[in-house]
Amino acid sequence: MSEFWHDAALPQLEARRSWQDAACYRPHSHDRFSIGLIDAGSTTFTGADGRPVPLAAGDVILVPAGHVHSCNPDQGRWEYGMIHADQDWVAGLLAAGADALLAGITVLRAPGAYRPVRAVEDLLFAPGDGRPVDGALVEEALRHALGACATTPPHRRIAPTTDDALLERLRPVLARLHEDASNPALDELAAVAGMDRYALVRTMKRATGLTPVSWRHNDRVTSARAMLRAGRPLADTAHALGFADQSHFHRVFRAHVAATPGAYRR
Repeated sequence: MSEFWHDAALPQLEARRSWQDAACYRPHSHDRFSIGLIDAGSTTFTGADGRPVPLAAGDVILVPAGHVHSCNPDQGRWEYGMIHADQDWVAGLLAAGADALLAGITVLRAPGAYRPVRAVEDLLFAPGDGRPVDGALVEEALRHALGACATTPPHRRIAPTTDDALLERLRPVLARLHEDASNPALDELAAVAGMDRYALVRTMKRATGLTPVSWRHNDRVTSARAMLRAGRPLADTAHALGFADQSHFHRVFRAHVAATPGAYRR
C-alpha cells in the first residue's frame, strides 16, 4: 500500500508513504535527490556495489540522483517514507560545506536526523483534503532537515561506483536507449559502442550499475513518472514511451515504483 503526494505548485518535490511486507523493488535510480526514512520494521538497502546495508526504524538514507539502489524488507511489515526533490534545488538549500550529501549515498542513524525529515513529510501530507501546502514553509522545513542531516555523523557512506570515462564512451548507447521508441537489439547497441554484446553488458553494468535492458526500463519509468505527475493519461504515457501495451507498462512501472501507474498518478 502506498500514498503519494505531488503538487503542481511545487513541481520540484514529491513524496510517498508506503507499507510493504514483500520484496518489491528492482535495482533502479532516480533523476532526483531522494531522502528515505524507515518508520517501522527492518529492510536491506543495496547500492550499485552490491553490498547489503541493514536499515532499521529511525534510519534516514540520502541518495543523490543517478545512484542505483534497491531496498526491500527483511521479514514482516516495513513502513517507510520517501521524499524526492530536484537535486539542483536541494544544492541551493544546503549550507556551505554540506556538499558531501551530494557526493554519495549516506545512511544516518540518529533521532536528530530522523525527526526533521519526518516533519517535512508530515507537512506535505498534513492537509489531506486537497488543500495546497505552504511552499515557503516546506522549503524552510526541508532546509532545516538537510542541515540536520549534514551535521549528523554518518552511520555509513556508500561511494559512487560510476566510471566517467566509461559513461562518456557509452553516451551514444544511452542516447539510443533513451530516444528510440523501439526496442534496440543488443547487437545493434554493441556496434554503436564498438564492442561485442557481452562486453557491452559488462561495461554498462560497471558504468551505470544496470544492464542495457534494465537501464532502458529505469529511464522509461523516470520519464513516465514526470508525465504522470503532469497529468498525462496512462494509455498516452505507455504509447509515448514505446511500451508494447498498458499491461507491459504496468509490470515495468510496478517493479520500479512498487505501485501501479494509476495509484502514482492520483
